Amino acid sequence: MRRARLGRTDLSVSAVCLGTMTFGEQNSEADAHSQLDYAFERGVNFIDTAEMYPVMPRAETQGSTERFIGSWLKKTGRRADLVLATKVAGPNPSVHWIRDPSHNLDRANIRAAVESSLQRLQTDYIDLYQLHWPSRNVPIFGASRFDPQAERAAVPAEETLMALGELIDEGKIRHIGVSNESAWGVCEFVKLAEMKGLPRIATIQNLYNLTARSFETSLMDEACFRTDVTLLAYSPLAFGQLTAKYLDNPKAPGRLNIFPKSWSPRYLRPSVLAACAEYARLARENGLSPAQLALAWCYSRWFVGSTIIGATSLGQLEENIGALEVTLSSDVVAAIDEIHGRFTNPGQ
Repeated sequence: MRRARLGRTDLSVSAVCLGTMTFGEQNSEADAHSQLDYAFERGVNFIDTAEMYPVMPRAETQGSTERFIGSWLKKTGRRADLVLATKVAGPNPSVHWIRDPSHNLDRANIRAAVESSLQRLQTDYIDLYQLHWPSRNVPIFGASRFDPQAERAAVPAEETLMALGELIDEGKIRHIGVSNESAWGVCEFVKLAEMKGLPRIATIQNLYNLTARSFETSLMDEACFRTDVTLLAYSPLAFGQLTAKYLDNPKAPGRLNIFPKSWSPRYLRPSVLAACAEYARLARENGLSPAQLALAWCYSRWFVGSTIIGATSLGQLEENIGALEVTLSSDVVAAIDEIHGRFTNPGQ
């Protein structure tokens, strides 16, 4: 399994990261343990989770994902062999059950979140602790334009970094990252760290797939390259649309049908369906499954440190990890770019 270093840290992670947000909703504890066993046996040493998981978020299930990972770590004794990442939720009134209605990125909330995650994960430390989304107003989760009218009070990034620094000094977290961030946010966090002697972010976990490539065109790739911040690409299969399973069977089991009113409307746009049909055609013309094409492309991007995959079955997990062995020809990559030119970021 190919590995990459995260930012300027000593963390060396597999090119494939096991995403776990189905654990506790679409996957049972036994399913979760089976996936963790399978991934670990095939060289995956990187696990990503969040205090908010599973998705879709509900008060009744919140924290189950971390608990399932914790019970597996206790059973297997593999904690020292893994890089474990989790996240603290930013402000969102729709998930008011997490800590308190504000659950912002201030000292009290971050400390409470870390302590709870450590308990659920049954570990003494977290290798990579990430801010799930910013405290400030920023377009995320399908919002493609910045709206100055949506400005709100926000916790200063310096205050957040100071709180994280205390937890690093205490040994409860080792390194930090951001998620659902912008180029401005990355540069601001790095600038503050360097000016104030605060912890430096190592990673950014952002949306990236064949239908959502704005990371390449929003100055994100340059900002991350020049600041040594590594991209952890999430949703590489666009909520399953890039597998073509919904194109082949609109009633196929999966998140888009189980949670039709979820955060997924952007993946139901006609332009997304049209783009996915074209990528599926290209894959099959070249002897690949649509999932193999989408993942092999993501795995091959120079700025992607690790790609976060998710699965609800071992068969899906096998295909997703196996796609790392697929090499796309220059002709196929050119054909991907041609499709992208006709359907530019419909899933962003």
